[in-house]
Amino acid sequence: MSSYNFSRRDWLKTTALASTPFLLGPISALGSPAAPGKTPPLSAADIAAIETAMGKKGTYVEAQATHSTPLPRNDLKITIKGEPVPIAFGFGGWVAIKHTQDGKSAMLMSDTVLLQEEVNPLMSAALANGLEIGAVHNHFFYEEPRIFYMHIHSMGSPAELARKFAAALKDSKLLPANQPKAPAAAGAQPGNNATPATPSVQTGKELFDLAALDQIVKHQGVVNGPTYKYTVGRADLQSVMMGTEMTAAIGLNSWAAFAGKHSDAHIAGDIAMLEQEVNPVIKALRANNLEVVAVHNHMLFDQPRMMFLHYYGRGPATQLAGGFRAALNELGKKASGMHRRH
Repeated sequence: MSSYNFSRRDWLKTTALASTPFLLGPISALGSPAAPGKTPPLSAADIAAIETAMGKKGTYVEAQATHSTPLPRNDLKITIKGEPVPIAFGFGGWVAIKHTQDGKSAMLMSDTVLLQEEVNPLMSAALANGLEIGAVHNHFFYEEPRIFYMHIHSMGSPAELARKFAAALKDSKLLPANQPKAPAAAGAQPGNNATPATPSVQTGKELFDLAALDQIVKHQGVVNGPTYKYTVGRADLQSVMMGTEMTAAIGLNSWAAFAGKHSDAHIAGDIAMLEQEVNPVIKALRANNLEVVAVHNHMLFDQPRMMFLHYYGRGPATQLAGGFRAALNELGKKASGMHRRH
C-alpha cells in the first residue's frame, strides 16, 4: 500500500534536515510542549488485522490512538531471592502499534520477556522478518531464572507490522498461541508490562491499602491479580520517535508494581527520564533505600533522548510508595548547572 511507504530511512533523511526544537514543537506559556496535531486513530479494520495476526484480543487506548497486546510469560515461575513473585509483577511483555503523526505509516514497539537462551534466536527471527532491535538488558536483580528484556520496533502498516511480529514469534513462547491458557483475570492498565495476571485467592485490593498508597503516589493504580500497579506518563513533555508520538500506552511511562502484602511488600518499576534527570532520580531512590538495578535506553532515535531506570525494593508498602513518589518528584524540573547541556 503506497500510503505506508514511509520507512525508517525516510524518517532519518527528513530529521537530518530538521532541528530538535522543530521536532518537539513550540513550547506553551505553561512550559509544556504544544501538541503538533492529534495522531490519526487506528481503524476498526486495522485493529481486527492486528488481533487476527496476534491471535489474541488486545486493548485500544483511544485517547492515545494505540493498540496494545499483552504478552505474559505464564509458562515461567519466577522467584526473587528465593521467594515466588507473580508474573504481573514485571515479567509480562507487550506489543503496541499506533500511527505516525502524519498518518503515512505506523510504528510497532515491543518489550519482550526472555530467558537467556531465548534472546538471540528471537533477535535473529525479528531481523529476518524486517524488524529492528532497540535494546537488550535486565530489569531485575536476584530473579531466578535469569530474565532479559528485548525491545523491538519497526515501521509499516498496522496489519503488516502485526504479521511480521507474529512471524518472528512463531517459534517463541511469547506468541499467545504458544502460551498456557491462564484463567480470566482483571484487566491491566495499558503501558509498560501491561499483562493480565492469573487470579489468586487474594487480589491486590485485599493485600494492600489502596487508598493509602494512592494518597502517597498522588495517582490511582490498577489491581492486577495479586499486584497493584501505577503507570504514569510524561504529560510535561512530548517525545517523538521516527515521526511517532511516544506516549504511556506505547512505552513512555514510569511505573511501580506492588506484590506481597501491605506490611511486607515488594516494589519493582521503571522511571522514564530525560538525561539530566537520571542522577537526581538515582539520588531520590537511594535516599529511600530502593535499589537501582538498571539504567538504559528502550528506544532509538527518540527526541528528546529518553533514559529508563529500573528499581526494586522490599519493605512496608507505604514506605516503598514514598520512594516511587520521590523519584517522580524529580521529573520535569528545569535543568541547571552541570546538568544542562551547552
